Amino acid sequence: MQTMGLALHTDKYQINMMYAHWVNGSHRQKAVFEAYFRKLPFGNGYAVFAGLERIVHYIANLRFTDEDIKYLSEQEENYDSAFLEELKQFRFCGTLHSMKEGALVFPNEPLVRVEGTIMEAQLVETALLNFMNFQTLIATKASRIKQVAGDDILLEFGTRRAQEADAAVWGARAAYVAGFHATSNMLAGEKFGIPTKGTHAHSWVQTFESEQAAFDVYAKVMPDQVTLLVDTYDTLKSGVPHAIETAKKLEAMGKKMNAIRLDSGDLAYLSIKAREMLDLAGLNYVKIVASNDLDENTIFNLKAQGARIDTWGVGTQLITAADQPALGGVYKLVEREIKGEMVPTIKISGNPEKVSTPGKKDVYRIVDRVSGKATADYIAFPGEEKPHDGLRLKLFNPQHPYLQKYVKNYDAIEMLTPVFENGLLVYKLPSLDEIREYHREQMDLFWPEYLRKLNPEIYRINISEKVWDLKQKMVAEYMQQDE
Repeated sequence: MQTMGLALHTDKYQINMMYAHWVNGSHRQKAVFEAYFRKLPFGNGYAVFAGLERIVHYIANLRFTDEDIKYLSEQEENYDSAFLEELKQFRFCGTLHSMKEGALVFPNEPLVRVEGTIMEAQLVETALLNFMNFQTLIATKASRIKQVAGDDILLEFGTRRAQEADAAVWGARAAYVAGFHATSNMLAGEKFGIPTKGTHAHSWVQTFESEQAAFDVYAKVMPDQVTLLVDTYDTLKSGVPHAIETAKKLEAMGKKMNAIRLDSGDLAYLSIKAREMLDLAGLNYVKIVASNDLDENTIFNLKAQGARIDTWGVGTQLITAADQPALGGVYKLVEREIKGEMVPTIKISGNPEKVSTPGKKDVYRIVDRVSGKATADYIAFPGEEKPHDGLRLKLFNPQHPYLQKYVKNYDAIEMLTPVFENGLLVYKLPSLDEIREYHREQMDLFWPEYLRKLNPEIYRINISEKVWDLKQKMVAEYMQQDE
């Protein structure tokens, strides 16, 4: 959870490259890097950008401590003491633009753009990708679950299965960004103001001589917050009947039980039968909570089977993104300084999808004024004329340029916002509730075809003709070198 003392939260080759640039005298040359991902996770039609708040705190507090310098001085590379002395004075003085948290984002478009000296832009790569990749992945998984859960309540229950404390806390935040309603993690609640929810464990029931006694004591202690776990012994023969008896005792006190919780067995069948038993007892107000290795697929299937579940507790499958545990975001050099001028660079690869798009770029979301829905994302150089209503805009598929169309009567929303300018933080971090609202607005911008869980329609990511021409020119120039 810490944001201080993370200067060494980086790969060693970053320090080695910084040192080599320093020895070479090129460490103050300007460079531009862009962070993006190449492929959507989970077969989804979109991703949900998250992690900016932690990136901001990381960069704002980026310092090498005396302990860091001492540790570096002991490395086998035997870094020059003058280099280490310079690191003591290191501060990020560059410029950073980013998507806003909660934005819907797509492959091969810049999510974060870093401009500065090669030394500072290189240093922040590892941590920036770490924060962006993990939180974007979890937010996207949470959004998929939200899509199938509809208006049901969603609780994040993943702490004990997360890959350590940071993943649990920031993962809970990412899930909340994407529409989850609460978390079981108290530290996430304290740190971010996320509502917290919890019931009791099977061990609570096992502690008592009888299940009924366990339920009654729990209800007596917290009469306004009673959710009872009913599957310790036998859900339908024991758990639900005992919960009903406790609920009746609460009614006699003028209180109402909140819910019962199912954590094992055939959740569809058990929830249907439990609902019947509760309703027959006049407890139609008592909700049913379910947990047990849930994800968007199991929730979708349970709903298809008519499950009577009001609240879903989702843990392991969400917090570990079990079906795709990494986003695969990358950070690529797109411009560098040569003799005082910024020159585009390109990465060539034997894998066509890994060929980078050269030059510093902006991203615009093209929104049709009639439907109010997003038509495409448009990527262009900052020096180009910005898309605006009245400018007939050509959209073509970079992979299949013959697929093209022209649009007019649109709004062009700039997606990359200034966060740091020359080392100064110029972006006011929004509250978590503001981020959630922005995410809801983003979801409303897109047709359902792009948002569905199975076989989503592919959203158009278009580049300007100038960006396309430069990329083709640089690829051709490289190929000619081999002739």
